Amino acid sequence: MPDQKNKNQINIELSDDLAEGIYSNLAIITHSHSEFIVDFIKMMPGSPKAKVKSRIILTPQHAKRLYKALKDNISKFESMHGEINVPHVEPMPYNLGGPTAQA
Repeated sequence: MPDQKNKNQINIELSDDLAEGIYSNLAIITHSHSEFIVDFIKMMPGSPKAKVKSRIILTPQHAKRLYKALKDNISKFESMHGEINVPHVEPMPYNLGGPTAQA
């Protein structure tokens, strides 16, 4: 008989390609009434062109769960390593057609 503790566990697989990760130094967030779209971008200094390296589409409920998880993890990080300093950056002067935020 399966252990009740293991019954609620999920087996998550991570391929070698995904395990390497993708570097991003900019995220653009857009949303509609039914989804949030997060585009992760790599911008190179002095280059006017940047590429979207990954796009993640989330339901509003999953977006809020991600927000809460990030907030919790940032608090834990800062309690161990000190406050993360984020310099003021002027917003980028473009629009992708919907409400946006940048991170």
